[in-house]
Parts: sequence; structure tokens; C-alpha cells
Amino acid sequence: MAIRDGHSSDAIQEAARVLRAGGLAAFPTETVYGLGADASSDEAVAGIFAAKGRPSNHPLIVHVAAGAKGTEALSRFAQPLPPFAQKLVQAFWPGPLTLIVTRQPGVAAAAAGGQDTIGLRCPAHPVAQALLVACAEQGVPGIAGPSANRFGRVSPTTAEHVRQEFGDDLLVIDGGPCDVGIESTIVDCSRGQPVLLRPGAITRMQIEAACGETLRDRNELAVPDPRASGTLEAHYAPAAKLRLMDAKALQTGLDVLGPNAAHIAVWSRSPLKSRSQRVLLRRMPDDAAAVAQQLFAILRAFDDEGAKLIWVETPPAGPEWEGVHDRLRRAAAA
Repeated sequence: MAIRDGHSSDAIQEAARVLRAGGLAAFPTETVYGLGADASSDEAVAGIFAAKGRPSNHPLIVHVAAGAKGTEALSRFAQPLPPFAQKLVQAFWPGPLTLIVTRQPGVAAAAAGGQDTIGLRCPAHPVAQALLVACAEQGVPGIAGPSANRFGRVSPTTAEHVRQEFGDDLLVIDGGPCDVGIESTIVDCSRGQPVLLRPGAITRMQIEAACGETLRDRNELAVPDPRASGTLEAHYAPAAKLRLMDAKALQTGLDVLGPNAAHIAVWSRSPLKSRSQRVLLRRMPDDAAAVAQQLFAILRAFDDEGAKLIWVETPPAGPEWEGVHDRLRRAAAA
């Protein structure tokens, strides 16, 4: 199977047939590549958990098509949305926003991790949309699609990253490098008011402006959070140990180690110097969106180059940096 061109209608139809038959196929979204299965088939979804080594009670995000087919899928998987959630759908779908909503009974129990809530998203990537439409036409209303990597590891942002994770036996639809580069923002809509569970490219201010309500902090509510994808304390981890430091601490560490420093990779906005030729120095962009787009690819490249330690300059404060902060913090906790 291996990698197929996502701009080929034959490749899209092939992937749709694989998914309809209960198999797995990887596909691009604007955030990261997903490992897909028919969300309405618990047996097919079990294949995702097995391939990733992911606990079966850790829920998946279900991807649905835009337009009329997406509206049909929404009513199939979810109970009627509260008004503020409907506003978020209108504002950000297709796009990098996942909504946790109350699940229709008897549907997609495995994808939901056994909960009475389910995560739904309508991706903006044209290849993902073509696949979702083809699947809907073949009776697959939605694709369960966590990131196409082994559980807890760095998410893939190219088709080649997916092939490195799972080999050539998996069908991978290639849609080019992901534009956003980190997973979707997740908003819980199941408790009567919007709660941010995972930051991403869509910021708090954008969400509040769109839905007309203040985002509640997950720690403010007495009712426990529903389990959601990508919210474990340690996640998105490279093989090398990752550490966050400010620029002064980074330069001090390089100075102390001097010419003996080895197997260290550094990603920083500040210009740094090392007396060792065995230290990899890479400049981080000043723009938050550019950093997010590059983040997982950079971590994978450092692993590929044999780094044992990855030192990253702590990103600036500000709402546009919240998603990057979140991914780096979880990667450092692994």
C-alpha cells in the first residue's frame, strides 16, 4: 500500500474502500496526519487502538465532512448542540476546532472511549474533505482519526512521518506538509457552557467572540472533565529528553559544557553560540503560527540526527502561543 497521492481520485477511492471494509488508512488534515477508521464500527476503531498502542478508554476525535453530509453525520453522532456550540460550528468548521458534545446512544461507543460524550471535528484540508465525502458516499459517516503515530510520541505532519511510524503496510494518503502543525483546539460543550480542554491555533479570544460566552477554566467546574484526546500530562514526546529554558539558561548551559558538549540539539529564538561542533543549533521563528507549523517536524528531525537532549527556548507569553506552550510542556513531561 504505502504512500498514495492525495490529489488522485483513485487514491481517495482506494482509501474509502479500505475504511469501508474495516481497515485503517492515514490521511492529512490541516493540523496533523490522522490514523483513520470507520467511526461507526467499534471493530474497526479497535484497530486504531491496537496499531497505536493506545488505551481503549482514551477517546478519539471523529472527523466529518462539510456541508449537508457533515450535517447528517453530526445528527448521527451527536445529540442536539447547545446554541453556543452551534455558533462555534458556524464560525470555525471546517477548521482546527474539535467540540466535545453529548453522544447519541448506541453510536461510536469505541471511538468515544466508552463515554457518553464524543469529540467531533470538520477538517479544512481539501484532501481530508475529499476522503470524508467519498467515505460518506460509501456508507461511512465519519472517520475516527487520532494522530498517526505510536501513542504518546511526536505527531506526524508529513506522509513520510507516518510511514516511519507504521511502515509500508499502512495506506497513507499524502496531502503535503500540514499547514497548522499542532492538533486542534478542543472545547467541551457537554456541560452547558464552553470549557477549553486543549489550546490550539484557534485562540480563547476567537472562541469567546464567536460563541458570545466566556470560556470557563476546566478547574472551575465541580463536574469532572470528559476524557479528551491529547490531554494527558505527558504527550507528544520525542525520543530525546526535552527541556524548556530561557535564553540565558540555554547559553549558560552551552558555555559550561564548552567543546565537550555532544548529542544536544537547541531550538531558540535568541542567537546562541556553542564551542562544540556536536551541538545542533536551530533558530526558532518569531511568529507563533510558524513555530506551531514547524514544531513536530523539528522534534522528529532532532531525533533523526541522534540528539539525546533537546533544549528549547521557552516561548513568549500571549494567547497566540498557548498551543505551542501546551505541546512543549507535555513533551517535556514525558
